[in-house]
Amino acid sequence: MPRTEPPFRADHVGSLLRPPALLAAREQFAAGTLDADGLRAAEDSAIRDVVAMQEEIGLQSATDGEFRRSSWHMDFIFRLGGVSRTDSNLAVKFRNATEKIEFTPSALAVDGKIRLEEPIFADHFRFLAEQTTTAVPKLTIPSPSMVHYRGGEAAIDRSVYPDVDEFWSDLSAAYAAQVRAVADLGCRYLQLDDTSLAYLNDPAQRAELTARGDDADHQHLRYIKQINAAIADRPEGLRVTTHMCRGNFRSSWAAEGGYDFVAEALFGDLDVDGFFCEFDDERSGGFAPLRFVPPGKQVVLGLVTTKSGRLEDPDDLKRRIDEAAKYVPLDQLCLSPQCGFSSTVEGNVLTQQEQVAKLRLIVQVAQDVWG
Repeated sequence: MPRTEPPFRADHVGSLLRPPALLAAREQFAAGTLDADGLRAAEDSAIRDVVAMQEEIGLQSATDGEFRRSSWHMDFIFRLGGVSRTDSNLAVKFRNATEKIEFTPSALAVDGKIRLEEPIFADHFRFLAEQTTTAVPKLTIPSPSMVHYRGGEAAIDRSVYPDVDEFWSDLSAAYAAQVRAVADLGCRYLQLDDTSLAYLNDPAQRAELTARGDDADHQHLRYIKQINAAIADRPEGLRVTTHMCRGNFRSSWAAEGGYDFVAEALFGDLDVDGFFCEFDDERSGGFAPLRFVPPGKQVVLGLVTTKSGRLEDPDDLKRRIDEAAKYVPLDQLCLSPQCGFSSTVEGNVLTQQEQVAKLRLIVQVAQDVWG
């Protein structure tokens, strides 16, 4: 059966390839040859076009492609009160089949009380909602976990938070205020993007966290608790999903392994309406962890890769949906790409035409499978 509430049978994660005109405008703005109004006009134009594309394809949800952001998460995190950008950079290691690369965002410091000073991305959502005609506008933001995962407890100033539990309480409260604010704007589809809950399945990632002094074996339990606190009082009409992938930067990834390590607590205890899960290749593991998904929760199978332009065979996708349905009923399943197409402004290595073809494929396969 089709679905009238998010997540939808054919859905997508959020970020989309930036068109050349928008990339050029960003470069001009950085060089000082285009002012902020000029950049905003370029963003507005690109968003109008990309919303129209999503609706024309037949998607029931639409995002702004995250076109106003440089990064899927850092643009949000640095707008939280109490979080500062430091002079140093993080070095997040990514790899693909042929090379290793680094993503080097500014490091963050929690040097004040965490708080929501104003609703973040409110203007982004308002503009998106004005452009949609048939699709439900979806807002994507990083989950609370991402504020902690990048720097760990070492990034928290202990003179501000001598008791780390107070940090977690303030963080969830700030997010709860954000959730209420976007709901007040009319948002009924909010997605919390959370790479940490997928990264923690990788023994190499857990070893890195242990080395910096974090409790890697129980980190996911803390994250689940704090996300639940952030969304506990969400309005009845707001659907919340989470997306969990293993990294996405210029067609590369940072972690690997199935969802086994976190699955029982994640699927059993995280109080979201749907889970976007990455299952595009052997690096992502099998479907067996989905046996922990309770009734009433949707799983959006990320079977279509955004890391290359190669178009999947629709019959192969249907076979994999059937395979997943051995662990969770077909009616609780949906279909999407495994990640965004452009988690950072640089984007993955495929063309606009290949991106559109993949989204069309998802819509068609979902219609074939669910009607």
